[in-house]
Amino acid sequence: MEKILVMDFGGQYNQLIARRVREQHVYAEIKPYDHLTPDLIRAEGYRGIIFTGGPNSVYDPASPRCDKAVLELGIPILGICYGAQLLAHLAGGTVTSAEHSSEYGKTTLYVSRHPLFKDIPAESICWMSHTDYISLAPPGFTTEAHTQKCPCAAMCDDARGLYGVQFHPEVTHTAYGTQLLRNFLFGICACSPEWHMDDYAAQLISKYKQELQGKKVLLALSGGVDSSVAALLLHKAAGQDLTCVFVDHGLLRKGEGDLVEQTFKRDFGLNLIRVNAGERFLRKLSGVTAPETKRKIIGEEFIRVFEEEAKKLGHIHVLAQGTIYPDVIESGKGDSAVIKSHHNVGGLPDVIAFDEIVEPLRDLFKDEVRTVGTILGLPEELVWRQPFPGPGLAVRILGEVTEEKVRTLQDADAVFREVIAEAKLSKVPDQYFAVLTDSRSVGVMGDARTYGCTVALRAVSTDDFMTAEWSRLPYEVLEKASGRITNEVADVSRVVYDISSKPPATVEWE
Repeated sequence: MEKILVMDFGGQYNQLIARRVREQHVYAEIKPYDHLTPDLIRAEGYRGIIFTGGPNSVYDPASPRCDKAVLELGIPILGICYGAQLLAHLAGGTVTSAEHSSEYGKTTLYVSRHPLFKDIPAESICWMSHTDYISLAPPGFTTEAHTQKCPCAAMCDDARGLYGVQFHPEVTHTAYGTQLLRNFLFGICACSPEWHMDDYAAQLISKYKQELQGKKVLLALSGGVDSSVAALLLHKAAGQDLTCVFVDHGLLRKGEGDLVEQTFKRDFGLNLIRVNAGERFLRKLSGVTAPETKRKIIGEEFIRVFEEEAKKLGHIHVLAQGTIYPDVIESGKGDSAVIKSHHNVGGLPDVIAFDEIVEPLRDLFKDEVRTVGTILGLPEELVWRQPFPGPGLAVRILGEVTEEKVRTLQDADAVFREVIAEAKLSKVPDQYFAVLTDSRSVGVMGDARTYGCTVALRAVSTDDFMTAEWSRLPYEVLEKASGRITNEVADVSRVVYDISSKPPATVEWE
């Protein structure tokens, strides 16, 4: 199978590069730079290598870098942002701090007629995010693109198959970024568009049939897209050796616990154990206000519950989880900065009563997970169910979590979801929910003065959840949601709408 190596140097958008490559039906895998040697890379038979971006400066001795010998393997390399600067640095060029000429955001790009820019106009928009820049291209390289502030926005050494671009072709803001990647994959690396998610799903099932043979597997099933797809995939691989444990931590959306139990136990026939642990989780969260502490408490408590259930079932060899790519990168794996921890990958106790942990979806983005779900036969209403955080409503309640606050938020969130469903929008947001803030404000109910809670509504549109735009919901929809929430939900006197995109904000408030 043809494949591309995405060498990870710690940037926040590195996973997007692999996703963009896969969209072209070429398999890409991400590996940390410090886990690779030239010999290992050569042995894997990669058709091309992509050096990713990162937050460091290449002239810092502590910055991440690969062996210079990688440039001499005869494998085409595309460096992006930091990756381009590293390529220049290793090949003998000069990288300088831009100081007053740094570029962030949409920038006009001027390109040559080089094959890397085939079918790309001479002038277009790209996305820049850099302080350092390539001030002198290495020997053998030609400069093939520039911007008003960046004299070397792209450099090429055709003889050795080495290419670097200062901008980010993987983000949607770069108008012809996909075309540039296609030019690299098909024009330079000579790849064939033969990899498909159907094949990948079959490979995953085959892989886990072998790896899990004779092992008892315990899966955390929440009913969300990720764990649902993981459950069905592992059910096809492990059969009756898979037991799904649904931990109802009391922090789910209104009526969700019963729905999950009914769907998977009755409709799909999975071995499902429901654990009603709401009181237990609330006790653990009593007095806790810090978001990261909430997440870690819930993550550890999840594992403790699984340990207890495993003991009842006899020896369990494997704990399975529905971790996906965005979970991993936002939890600061490798050299990436921590944005927030996820209960699937953060907060695990040091000692757990399982031999190993498997995460069959950890290399997939949300849209890819949905594709696998469709391939495996999950119904559309589950495949396209909007994401819900593992810690549940605990991270949508700002401040301390109490039973009363959970009930208030469940009711407000249910109203918002009902209003969205009734509106029959032509473009439904990819994720929408209510947040119970820790702010109170004065209101008027009838002739009486109130001092109630403030609920924030959040709706975003995205294709990968690494970036997201706030949804422009019609005013009448927002008005109806606000009116119903303040009238139907006790102790709520004000509703606000969040118009922040990601970045700079995250989708969740905590």
